[in-house]
Amino acid sequence: MYLPRSLISHLYLHLLRTHRPLSTPVLLLVALEPDALCACRILTTLLKRDYIPHKIQPISGYGDLARAGEGLVRPMRTTDGGTGGVVVCLGVGGLVDLSTVLGLEIDEDGQDGHGDVEVWVVDARRPWNLGNVFGGQAPQPALAEVNGNVRNREKGVDRGQIQRSYKPGQGGIIVFDDGDVEGELRAEREAYCTLAEMPDVEDDGVESDGSETDGSRSDTPNEARPSNKRKSWSDREDQYNDSDDEDERPRQRRRSSSNASLSPSPSQPTRRGLLSTSNHAPNSTSPSTLSRSSPRESKSPPPAQFPKLPSARTLRRRLLRLRRKHEAILRSYYSLGASYSEPISSLLYSLASELGREDNDLLWHAIVGVSSLELYGRTMTGVSISSFSESGRSAGWSSGRGERIRQVLRDEVRRINPPEVNNTGREFNRGDSSGVIPTTARSPTDTSIRLSPEPRFLLIRHWSLYDSMLHSPYLAAKLHIWSDTGRKRLHKFLAKMGVSLSQCKQSYTHMDMDLKRGLRELLLKYAPLYGLDGLVPPAASVNPSRQGWGFVRSWGWKACLSATDVGVVVGAILEVGKAGVHVSETGGWDRGRAEKRELVDEEGHKEGEEWVGRFWEAYDALENIDALKLALPTAMYLHRAILRTGTSLIEKRQIRHLRAFRMAIVKEGPDVHLFTHPAALTKLALWVGEAIAEQEREQRGKLGKKGTPLVL
Repeated sequence: MYLPRSLISHLYLHLLRTHRPLSTPVLLLVALEPDALCACRILTTLLKRDYIPHKIQPISGYGDLARAGEGLVRPMRTTDGGTGGVVVCLGVGGLVDLSTVLGLEIDEDGQDGHGDVEVWVVDARRPWNLGNVFGGQAPQPALAEVNGNVRNREKGVDRGQIQRSYKPGQGGIIVFDDGDVEGELRAEREAYCTLAEMPDVEDDGVESDGSETDGSRSDTPNEARPSNKRKSWSDREDQYNDSDDEDERPRQRRRSSSNASLSPSPSQPTRRGLLSTSNHAPNSTSPSTLSRSSPRESKSPPPAQFPKLPSARTLRRRLLRLRRKHEAILRSYYSLGASYSEPISSLLYSLASELGREDNDLLWHAIVGVSSLELYGRTMTGVSISSFSESGRSAGWSSGRGERIRQVLRDEVRRINPPEVNNTGREFNRGDSSGVIPTTARSPTDTSIRLSPEPRFLLIRHWSLYDSMLHSPYLAAKLHIWSDTGRKRLHKFLAKMGVSLSQCKQSYTHMDMDLKRGLRELLLKYAPLYGLDGLVPPAASVNPSRQGWGFVRSWGWKACLSATDVGVVVGAILEVGKAGVHVSETGGWDRGRAEKRELVDEEGHKEGEEWVGRFWEAYDALENIDALKLALPTAMYLHRAILRTGTSLIEKRQIRHLRAFRMAIVKEGPDVHLFTHPAALTKLALWVGEAIAEQEREQRGKLGKKGTPLVL
């Protein structure tokens, strides 16, 4: 079943009304990624405010998901002694059949099932498992004999769509729709529901497109087979009817098992005495002869005939054709490949807004979750380089749709954080209109969110200007930073702007204030000379809607961080962990010990436990600014490693261009152990992929619509 976006608060309000202090806690299954982490923070804040007990279980893969189903979900079922409850999947479960993975399927005896366990699925990955979207309903034994459509309407479910009359708490799998199911999956919905209502007919492949094969005819009984003797008129009629339209066959083709002739139809010619079975002479006027050969009799109007129903074979052919048609629609949907839709943190912020609970903290978590998708290259076409990163506009997921989501978030920032009346002139001079990147708060108690014209640099507030530009994936690809020529181009770019290397290698917060005020204008003036369109967003005077502007939040005098900075730091904690940096800096990492651990931990249990430990560190850092600042060196270390490893792969020509894809293996260097985490390896692949795309664009003049896949 799926919950339309217009009813996004329907399930939560029912949970709020029915939950008791002694009820089973709500179980949250959370993926190990920044977007799911921010969504978890939003949902747990709502649950805490409503005094609803809950439990968080990190999920590092499908193995963890199956173990959570066996140890945590199944005991909640009423058939296993539990009291039912709610399970929320954040960033997990959208691609698989959750009834099977969580162990909620019905056994051979028709027992067990969901057992009043209701599973909410909030996932941005596509394609959906359509069994979760349009199926996933708890069985109703009392209504087993009732038609499926009637049963769904009585439950408040119309062909998988939850209606306002739906009463939660009966168990089942419910998918939160962000608008894709209603807007884009109408054909898939019709195909899935039609297939679910079809009777089971075995498709042995013998009959195809309504025609019979030799195999099907050989299986017919002997008395139904055509003989080798001269064909009678009835056999000729059958042969004639076989060439007619397929839908007309059941009405014209009727063969008797006793080979007896049938009464002719009015449209057929008058039959002669050749078919007479009596012993009368040809000129005899017997009733039998008159009934078959009298012209007067043939001219008489035919008796009234009732429409003949299709035969069972024809109905079977039609059913198989219809089933193949709908199955082809579902196969086409599943063959689209992996992609990503709206971030789940944005979807859960919509839930909070529907409930009237939005505030700065929840808005900030939604902004960080949306900003983090760009870091991992998640788009509507899968994990790839965003096309917007090449056009000078805001880079990110889902092109126009992503920009619309950001515009809504900008409007929310202006609504919840209005400018102070007495500081209007100061605000004008401090950055929003002058284009200076804010680095400090307005006051010691300032925790507001502001819009900022963020350049496409990396951690600029916490690094030097030079390092921030050097480790930016966008500048690395455009200027070819991996080569000595690219480094010289960067130095020349800084020299044209009038920024010395000694100044730009200082911490950005300690740079000359006049230089920081004029940096934006210098970038807008000289960036197009190096093909760096879109390095900084347009000014507010030219861009009233401030499209492409980023988000910045202050924590008093403690810190001032952008949403992208927080996404980078939280992602680094999940991928590397705080302990990994200290071990690498002290040189205590042992390659042989790591290989031994891999041999012992073949199933990945210890590695999963290590990732779960990092989950709690990142979860705490989202609410603890001190922990977030302590993790800044981790993020810097990871991006230095990406630059070193990517440069090594390109300069040593370790990227092989095969016929269908490119492939590279990271097997040597001091940073190999960092890329054992798939998310860190994805960041490296995006860095290398953007560099290769820029090289091809310069060599060929343009890049094809569909680039060559990169396997790393």
